[in-house]
Amino acid sequence: MKREPHVPRVLRPAPLQQRTGVVAGFAGLLAFITMANASALYTILRISDAVAPASRAIIGTILWRLFFALAMLAGFTGWWMVAGRGRRRVAQAEDDQHTDGLLAEIAAHRMTDAALTRAKEAAEAANLAKSRYLVGVSHEIRSPLNAIYGYAQLLERGAGIAPREAGTVIRRSSEHLTNIVDGLLDISRIESGVVKLNRDVVPLPAFLESIVAMFRMQAENKGLEFHYRPAANLPAFVRTDEKRLRQILINLLSNAIKYTPQGSATLTVRYRGLVAEFEIADTGIGIPADEIDRIFEPFERGSGDAARAQPGTGLGLAITRVLAQVMGGDVAATSVPGAGSVFRLRLLLAEPGDALAATARQRLITGYTGRRRTILLVDDDPVQLAVLQSLLRPLGFNVYAANNGPDGIDLALRCAPDLVLLDIQMPAMSGWQVAARLRAIAVGPPDGARLKILLVSANAHELTAGGDGAAAHDGFIAKPVELEALLDSIASQLGLEWQSDTGVAKDMALPAADLAAAASNFAELRRLGQVGHVRGIEAALSTLASEVPASGPLVDQLRGHVRAFDLGGYLRLLDAHG
Repeated sequence: MKREPHVPRVLRPAPLQQRTGVVAGFAGLLAFITMANASALYTILRISDAVAPASRAIIGTILWRLFFALAMLAGFTGWWMVAGRGRRRVAQAEDDQHTDGLLAEIAAHRMTDAALTRAKEAAEAANLAKSRYLVGVSHEIRSPLNAIYGYAQLLERGAGIAPREAGTVIRRSSEHLTNIVDGLLDISRIESGVVKLNRDVVPLPAFLESIVAMFRMQAENKGLEFHYRPAANLPAFVRTDEKRLRQILINLLSNAIKYTPQGSATLTVRYRGLVAEFEIADTGIGIPADEIDRIFEPFERGSGDAARAQPGTGLGLAITRVLAQVMGGDVAATSVPGAGSVFRLRLLLAEPGDALAATARQRLITGYTGRRRTILLVDDDPVQLAVLQSLLRPLGFNVYAANNGPDGIDLALRCAPDLVLLDIQMPAMSGWQVAARLRAIAVGPPDGARLKILLVSANAHELTAGGDGAAAHDGFIAKPVELEALLDSIASQLGLEWQSDTGVAKDMALPAADLAAAASNFAELRRLGQVGHVRGIEAALSTLASEVPASGPLVDQLRGHVRAFDLGGYLRLLDAHG
């Protein structure tokens, strides 16, 4: 490597003011030395006049020459002294400047070292938090997997277990796994700034009652009291993202019960000026003041042993705060260690103008009106194909299935489907390629309508709404598929009107004796339904189930209507029993 030539250090010329000072110093020193020499030589001349007056001229000449010689020597000596002093000052100034630069560089290195140390500590803390998270999420995943695996083995072995019980446990465990995966995806979407909200019409009283029923049972199993205090002026319907609101309330209530070893948990709901305030209070372990803000960070669960002993992933409160802010609200916490905590969630929940026209989601769909529709399923997973066929065929659809893209395209040309449910990740051709190919060959139903394509995939990170005319697909549904969401999407894409069973099923019909015994209960249930007293209906249904055990299936059906706030269907079902 070529080295740069050495450049000697050159002193910069002194400024005018500094040079003027040097000249003035030299002139003053020279004048002082000259006057001193002149005084000394004059004294010698006076003494020589007194001693040898005849030699005055010779001595005077010698003294003048000596005076000029001394003046020249004084000039050179004075300039050397003054110039040397100036050079020493310049050198000292440059040394001071260099020293200051070195000190500043040392200080900068110390600041850099401190910043690197803080970054290292933050990275180690984050790594430790993620390690704790992986341990926690492993436990959270294994618990529902163990339940699913265990019940699946029992069913395979033909054990004496009720299929309904097994199905309930497997479904709830699957929902728990889905919530864990959704939590991870939420963190990813939050970090990338992509969080999509829906505008659902939510029956607020029934929505809150269903959540309260869930956590009241959890609290009772733990030996805690659970109090629910709703405002008297709660609107019947509000417009918000139902899934996100449920997720927030479940996170807050779950923490309240989880971190309360004894005492109670309370949900208080206030509503004023279109703003709802949800207050979740507990008598649990509490949170130190210096950790109030930190518990809303991802993977953080507090530093206390009691907090770390509880299962969890440390994502709940982080997701809760961000979702609350995205929904136009906020969540705050106050706490006293050892005495409990209070979390307050404030959200804008406006009443929709079409609240009375809102339909219940929990309904028993038996079919649809109009001509028979054809649906093509394309998925490389045979289990997924079997599940979707089992869901759709009983509703009156012609269902065809293919396990890869090329076969799906060939089948589409033969069956001319109205709708294609298409997986994304498949061998040979991806779902995106299949959708583009179907659009290119203009496959469609016999009536000439445009083919509808819904992507049904576990690749939730690739979620693209579609339906904008530019994309090849018309919608996106994430796996695991929720039946209600799938049916809503199908109805929206094909313009279907569902048919539901509002009659009395055979297994709900009561014997004459039981029907007579339940007459007073039916009268009370009808009265409560006419006034819309949801909590009273729930209590009356519990009474009916305990007094007339044979009414269990009917009570379950009635509860489904009540929790969906479908009081019309609830009253029709009662009327069908006379």
